[in-house]
Amino acid sequence: MRVIGLISGTSMDAVDVAVADLSLDGPTVLLTLVEHAEHPFPAELRVPPTSAAELCELDTRLGQLFADVASRYEGDLVSSLGQTVHHRVEDGRCLGTLQLGQPAWIAEVTGLPVVSDLRVRDVAAGGHGAPLASTLDALWLADLAADGPATALNIGGIANITKVSPAGVIAYDTGPGNALMDAAMVVLSGGLRDRDVDGEYARRGRVRADLLDRLLADPYYARPAPKSTGKEHFGRAYLDRATEGLTMPAEDLLATLTELTARTVAAGCEGVVVGSGGGMRNPVLVESLRRRVDLRASDEFGLPSDAKEAYLAALLGFLGWHGLPANVPSATGAAGPRPLGSFTPGRYPLRLPEPAITAVRGLRITGGHRART
Repeated sequence: MRVIGLISGTSMDAVDVAVADLSLDGPTVLLTLVEHAEHPFPAELRVPPTSAAELCELDTRLGQLFADVASRYEGDLVSSLGQTVHHRVEDGRCLGTLQLGQPAWIAEVTGLPVVSDLRVRDVAAGGHGAPLASTLDALWLADLAADGPATALNIGGIANITKVSPAGVIAYDTGPGNALMDAAMVVLSGGLRDRDVDGEYARRGRVRADLLDRLLADPYYARPAPKSTGKEHFGRAYLDRATEGLTMPAEDLLATLTELTARTVAAGCEGVVVGSGGGMRNPVLVESLRRRVDLRASDEFGLPSDAKEAYLAALLGFLGWHGLPANVPSATGAAGPRPLGSFTPGRYPLRLPEPAITAVRGLRITGGHRART
């Protein structure tokens, strides 16, 4: 079947979409890349809601945005990871997670069935609902990690890794990816810029040891996996607290925040590191990581770096459609394998196939993907 995968990450810079043809060959999922694209995220939807009315409006407008994007593509199913607006973690336990983007709008506009709300079942089972990239990574890197560890890295607003080895799978959020760098640029530019494009500021600055030491002292880094975090922790208020009493040029602030991401990411990586996400576009961050780890772009292994999470959404929807577990308990902390997602019928009554009875153990990626402009 052809699945349209949708996600807007924690950076809230674009709606990522990927179209994939998926099928089962015994214990292997065959994923053929068709096309992918990014659709700009409206600035007005980045404003956090402060009331039930605003939350309702945001849920509706995000659903309409996802519906408009999905309607431009052909498929049999839409799988939407939505927009995370809150991820509640206390004392190392995830107590709830909220993704918006009402799927009824997607189903109404496209006429296709929609799989959504993909994280919360894992949370209900005692997991963190993240990083769900571990599902794709564990299957995708199984062969690469047959003789030793390999690590999949995604750098969005929050960075996460999946370590795959003969001993098993471990995955967790390492901490801030682009989140603190982006927050700093918004402040420094008076809201005119939301990122350090090409690491322009960071390259001209020097790392401030006093600030870096403050940042690295955060207890999150010492917590054992599985663990997850978000902008609720590593956001603007956090940055204000961390820099209180310190003065420095903008360039030094960005250099230090870039160094923080590189250090905390590298600390968890082993073996070949397969990188993806928006952070891979920051040459200063990439150079810093490559001084520490054997970093390769995911494109070298068949998945376009900018579209990996959208293809992940497509894979999760496909697994859910076939009644297959779509979480990795050792990665998320859930009590066991669980089917993920809620289903919204499209134009016709919902007709799910007979559940697959063979456990999935591998992923084969084929196809010459193309990026739509």
